[in-house]
Amino acid sequence: MFKYTLDNKRYHTLNYFYQYKFKSKVFKVPLDMGLICPNKINGNGCIYCSNRSNANITDSKLSLEEQFTNNIKVLEHKWPNSLYIPYYQAGTNTYAPLNILKKNFELFLNNPKVVGIAIATRPDALDEDIINYLDELNHKTFVTVELGLQSSNDETLKYIKRGHDTKCFCDAVKKLKERNIFVVAHIINGLPYETNEDMLNTIKLLNDLIVDGIKIHMLYIAKDTELASIYEKEKFHILTKEEYIDIVIKQLELLNPKIVIERITGDPIKEELITPTWLLKKFCVLNDIDKEMVKRDTYQGKYAK
Repeated sequence: MFKYTLDNKRYHTLNYFYQYKFKSKVFKVPLDMGLICPNKINGNGCIYCSNRSNANITDSKLSLEEQFTNNIKVLEHKWPNSLYIPYYQAGTNTYAPLNILKKNFELFLNNPKVVGIAIATRPDALDEDIINYLDELNHKTFVTVELGLQSSNDETLKYIKRGHDTKCFCDAVKKLKERNIFVVAHIINGLPYETNEDMLNTIKLLNDLIVDGIKIHMLYIAKDTELASIYEKEKFHILTKEEYIDIVIKQLELLNPKIVIERITGDPIKEELITPTWLLKKFCVLNDIDKEMVKRDTYQGKYAK
């Protein structure tokens, strides 16, 4: 059995990491501070981004305390002894004045069942004051910072209008890692005109940066996005389920086995999705990845250097 798992997976699961670190079942609790993405100020943001993409996370009209309470009700009933990490997920969660961030990030720190916080943001929304504050916060609780990279290919980043380059991402990761902050990178497989080599190079970069975790997404096309208009005209290739499974396994084989796999497929909203529809069967994709890894007798880090 692969070392970093409790459920016969052949990759380093988040469940294993939390159990090992906190000796308990731990859940991330999604929260929405209602913050805007700076990439949308002078444009429409990334070409794949839907303005409704946060609708399935939580209700931003509620206070953060109400969101947290509502989201743990079901969890409390099923796992009464579980612990929680407030997850500031929607939007760019460091794009606000520091006093507002401090107020919101420290809301739940006195809750005995809260063992950390997770903050999703962009590498170009982390100035020195914010990084220094996150350093202070990391001495009070377990801080995770999630950063979107999507691809290590700068030409791809320009095409998808990401708003930053690879160097910006690398610089942000290095500054966070210097302060021993747990860093999770987001990547997207199947971006327009990317090759398998491009997708594997992204993994090699994350190995070099020694990130702590990774979330792997599959590109999907949502209605009323710039990407949907581009796809209608260009009909670029969308990975099949088999192609996605193949590239994910090859990425896992290259990936340092100590890097935690926090996500290995996406969760599109059914009503928004144009293609690929196979993504709607999330657990089938997860199971097929597991089966194919067994068939290939492979595991995370098999070819890691």
